[in-house]
Amino acid sequence: MSSRQSPLHPARRRAVQALAATGAATLLLVGCGSSGSSDKGSSADPSSSAATTAAGSPAGDAAGGKRTVKDATGTAVEIPAEPKRIVTLTQEDLDAVLALGLKPAGITNGQGLNEPPAYLKDKVQGIPVVGNLLQPVMDKVIAAKPDLILAGDMQDQQVLKQLREITPATLVTMAPTDDWKLSFRGIGNAVNKLDQANKVIADYDAKAAKAGGELGENKGKAVSIVRWNPTGPSWMEKKQFASGVALDMGLTRPQAQDKDGNAHTPALSLEKINEIDGDWLFLSTLTDDGKAALKDVQSKPAYQELNAVKTNHTVTVDGSVWSTRGGPLAADAVIGDISKALGAK
Repeated sequence: MSSRQSPLHPARRRAVQALAATGAATLLLVGCGSSGSSDKGSSADPSSSAATTAAGSPAGDAAGGKRTVKDATGTAVEIPAEPKRIVTLTQEDLDAVLALGLKPAGITNGQGLNEPPAYLKDKVQGIPVVGNLLQPVMDKVIAAKPDLILAGDMQDQQVLKQLREITPATLVTMAPTDDWKLSFRGIGNAVNKLDQANKVIADYDAKAAKAGGELGENKGKAVSIVRWNPTGPSWMEKKQFASGVALDMGLTRPQAQDKDGNAHTPALSLEKINEIDGDWLFLSTLTDDGKAALKDVQSKPAYQELNAVKTNHTVTVDGSVWSTRGGPLAADAVIGDISKALGAK
């Protein structure tokens, strides 16, 4: 399993703060004001005109079927105005492309998996797998004949160099602290579907608010969101993907977890297990070792004394959805999980 897909440890987050300050908010979306984009002047993206002005001129004049955008590292990249063969190297990129109604030419396996993510599996039947998460097999990428590669938060410069030899139209699509909506808008811009991306987000916002309003006596309850690692539990900060979905539904976080940031805590010892308590406890794992560790602790008194456990308010969820950087389809799955567990019976 690649560690990049997990929410950032606080120490790593501090180390990449400088990069995050120049992430997709001001870089990938620079192309949103492109005169070559069908989404020019989208009122749903107020940052685009400011970014274009800051650059001194529109960032993506179309010429010969090409546009220029800046990716999440600030690199200006010439890409097809209407890409036809997109290869995605993370499940967030894949989620975004599928949510925009596009069928990629190549994909990678899901986080910690040797197959595509289960929640997307029925949508990717027959699409060639070109490697594991952020670990593309170059011969397979070449065979997919990409005209655009979406490389997630790829940081391996040697791999990026190889990908750009296959096609210069290779984009790093997310900076370390970008939330899923920002990354999704950037990908929408890259595939010339920013207006559609904005509509997808608006529809999500409406669905989350509606679902949250239908939770009956569980409206506004404090939900604990935890990933169980082989060494113990880690709870997710408020801006981590699944946490953000819960907040968009009008739910709250337990006092101990009411912290800004998109990272997770270090694994907690049994002495601090009370930090994972809440009105409801959502538990996920990513590895077989994590599943074994969770099963082992469930018989221990410290776990049994949690309020959520005593009230039978614990819910096991898919870590390959809840512990990722997220996307529209994953967000829909999280809304479904919460609604199923907390919804009025």
